[in-house]
Amino acid sequence: MTDPDFPLSKTLTRPKRPSSDYDLNPHVALPAGRTLREAAVLVATVARGNTTNLILTKRSSRLQHHPGQIAFPGGKLDPCDADIIAAALREAEEEIGLHRSSVTVLGTLPSHETVTGFLITPVLAHVTGPFTARPEAGEVEEVFEVPLSHVLSAENFAIQSRRWRGQARRYYTVPWGPYYIWGATARILRSIATEETS
Repeated sequence: MTDPDFPLSKTLTRPKRPSSDYDLNPHVALPAGRTLREAAVLVATVARGNTTNLILTKRSSRLQHHPGQIAFPGGKLDPCDADIIAAALREAEEEIGLHRSSVTVLGTLPSHETVTGFLITPVLAHVTGPFTARPEAGEVEEVFEVPLSHVLSAENFAIQSRRWRGQARRYYTVPWGPYYIWGATARILRSIATEETS
């Protein structure tokens, strides 16, 4: 659905194109015939008084992949999922205790390819019912919120780099307080910020 009363609805009405962790690294040669695993993340907003916040997680430091990183709730598409939206809602319920009955889904954004071989579909949603965060101990260290206005301001983003697999890799960051938001999460947010402010 597209409802102008919900945050980020404008994003769904603009021309779209997929994004990638490689957007800032055009020198990287992608292997032909590569197979990407489908995944979904829930880009969920929640009203807090006169402000709107974005819900994010800090992944457990005990995880094998991306330990301690800031991420949207989400994960890979499972056979039990009817579609990509169902996957995002299931993962959010499992990871942070956000029940699907408390969420109004607005729609989906173009997919995002990660360097780890996932094709992520961001699912935009707004929390419209009761929600008390309950981090899943095995996967999520913390659930926190960032003012939506912060991540919709392109000026708050920076491009940094580090070496990965022997090459310099550039990526977006959008820090908030003690939280270092970077990589795929920041790239998806940067796409939204560009569309919302254009």
